[in-house]
Amino acid sequence: MRHSSVVRPLPVRHGRLPARRARGPLARLLASTVAVVLLAVGGVAAYAVQDTVRSLKPSIHLVSASGKSVTPPSVGAESGAVNILLAGTDTRTGQGGQFSSSSELAGSSGAGNNDVTMVLHLSADHQHATVISIPRDLMVPIPSCPTSGGGSTSPQDSAQFNTTLSTGGLSCVVLTAEALTGLTIPYAAEISFDGVVAMSNAVGGVPVCLATPLTDPYVGLKLPAGQQTLVGSQALAFVRSRHGVGDGSDLGRISNQQLFLSSLLRTMTSAGVLTNPLTLYTLAKAATSNLTLSDTLDSPTTIVSIGLALKSVPLSDFVFLQYPSMTDPENTNRVVPEPTGVDALKQALTTDTPVVLTGTTGSGTESATPTPTATPSTTPSATATPGSGSTPPAAGSTPAPTSSAVTLPSNVTGQTAAQQTCTKGN
Repeated sequence: MRHSSVVRPLPVRHGRLPARRARGPLARLLASTVAVVLLAVGGVAAYAVQDTVRSLKPSIHLVSASGKSVTPPSVGAESGAVNILLAGTDTRTGQGGQFSSSSELAGSSGAGNNDVTMVLHLSADHQHATVISIPRDLMVPIPSCPTSGGGSTSPQDSAQFNTTLSTGGLSCVVLTAEALTGLTIPYAAEISFDGVVAMSNAVGGVPVCLATPLTDPYVGLKLPAGQQTLVGSQALAFVRSRHGVGDGSDLGRISNQQLFLSSLLRTMTSAGVLTNPLTLYTLAKAATSNLTLSDTLDSPTTIVSIGLALKSVPLSDFVFLQYPSMTDPENTNRVVPEPTGVDALKQALTTDTPVVLTGTTGSGTESATPTPTATPSTTPSATATPGSGSTPPAAGSTPAPTSSAVTLPSNVTGQTAAQQTCTKGN
């Protein structure tokens, strides 16, 4: 049933109305109009919330190394740090389209491998965030991983990191990442190919810069040099591309993914995106429809509180970096943790201290506006708290190290979300 909200004109009155009587009808008219608007907006909001909640997939139960359930800490409080793991599975199962062929399903099906794994650490004061990309080809010890059925997997002295998802599920990815970072990670989620497509569509496309043409027949990508706006399957091909980026390795792909995510963050925080209710709803629906969350994270209240906490982080203090690694001496196609960089990174993460990058943006990207690299400080500090009144660095620049930050060695690559970078094709 539709109710008319048309306000009909008042009868024409000749002569001048007393001022005291003029405020009565006007106030009632304004109140009625506001009420109609609030009811309309409230109805849309209620539908959007219900629809978004309905789109949540069944959650995954996380267990700790002791086999006990993971209890999430309070989130959103001013004093609370937040640690989240995001695993991108390469499974083709249920993806449809180009991933429904027998050859694609033979490449990866079922749980799949965690070919993309990122750990987000948000500081307790919500003033800086560090996102660590863990290489898929990193050779590391895999612990015994408790399973939800009460059993456990066998520990491995050395295995490729991207096998942890298929070995012991999301809990195994988390436990291995905790050992690598020194963090306790109570929140985790899986995202599949469809999630990248949905997020890029939700914001109307993600702008990226290409220093050279990018061609990768393995993912069906052919892009000219220059500024491009990627949506849908093209955005997916871009973040999947390995053979067409940099040196053709997974490490080059990581830097390309960091470029994409930095641009996505800038797009999401740009004028008109986060203030548009329709865009916000589309983003929320895209996320919930394509993420499988841990049961510690499947409450809309928790998701909102984490989002509000992240909102206060300046783009210049949102740092993406690759987990410190070097070529595996036993296999040149694999990498192993690089001790100096790992020690510095763990120091920063476990003491809740910001990091300063002094290396390049990675083999797959370059700065859009090259500037001299900051001079590393002689002694990293891990005790002070960063100030909040600093001026953001210019696009493409590296923040100067301060006494309140841990300076990472130059072999650790990455960029801030504020930096403008361009992809290098091979």
